Amino acid sequence: MVTLDALMRLPGAMAAFEFRGSGELLEHQIAYPDRLNDSTLDLLAHMCAANMSIATMQARGWEQITAMKGFYPVRAFTLVGFDWSVVVSGLHREQYKQDGKYSLPPFMGVVMSNENADYEAAFAALENQEPIS
Repeated sequence: MVTLDALMRLPGAMAAFEFRGSGELLEHQIAYPDRLNDSTLDLLAHMCAANMSIATMQARGWEQITAMKGFYPVRAFTLVGFDWSVVVSGLHREQYKQDGKYSLPPFMGVVMSNENADYEAAFAALENQEPIS
């Protein structure tokens, strides 16, 4: 799984963060605290958790109603804002057994300045497909 340090090396990275499905902000790093602070990142983590839940509900419903496949599970999404955007992945959230209990790894996200954002690199990093230089 990609690290927060690696996500912070992406072009335009302003912050990298981990959060639970409940929206609880876990680990995070912020490159420009004058542009993005802890409170805003906490709110963003909750919004991302809500969006993942809604997208999952919509994908499951769409597959059931249309019999079309490939929409569920929702693994990642991008939210594009005016000045910066966020890319979030839950790709590594498949269940695994640890110490006799099932638990889920956190969601991972990166906030990028739109001026320098490389969305493909962000998705590749979050999917751990290629190293970040």
